[in-house]
Amino acid sequence: MRRLRAAGHTVTETREPGGTLLGTEVRRVVLDPALEMGPLPEFLLYSASRAQLVAEVIRPALERGEVVVCDRYADSTLAYQGYGRGLDLGFLERVTQEATGGLRPDLTVLLDLDPALGLARAARRGQPDRLERADLAFHTRVREGFLALAAAEPGRVLVMDATRPENDLSADIWTAVAARRRPAPA
Repeated sequence: MRRLRAAGHTVTETREPGGTLLGTEVRRVVLDPALEMGPLPEFLLYSASRAQLVAEVIRPALERGEVVVCDRYADSTLAYQGYGRGLDLGFLERVTQEATGGLRPDLTVLLDLDPALGLARAARRGQPDRLERADLAFHTRVREGFLALAAAEPGRVLVMDATRPENDLSADIWTAVAARRRPAPA
């Protein structure tokens, strides 16, 4: 974000779920390790949060000419609830299309990591959330889903090896962003 701002862009940073009052509450619910939740309610909660985020934050920022950087978006739903939980991808795509009004990112950066390493990193951060508590087979399916999405849209999804040093990743991500960004408004 620092480099985008230095290049004269106004940047809106957000995350999913989150970024709005509704999204913050959805985040609390879907990640609560004490709650049991089926795949469909989980998906619908994420979709409600996403619809609110697009309407309240993302679309207005884009209309103002800002750059929007979102930690997770619709690809996460396809990977987690589709590949991971087994919900029908066509259904997920249709609802997501409605929730977002068809808004898609110009660039998605996928930080790829072996699921066992990712779970170990999460465990070092402290108490695992509801998704982090899912078994390795689930996380393996999620990773396979993300990689399938990247293979289907290699021009939009940039796959980065998340075991590389942070400075190297940052430099490569900036190169990809710089190649796609529009000039800052005057």
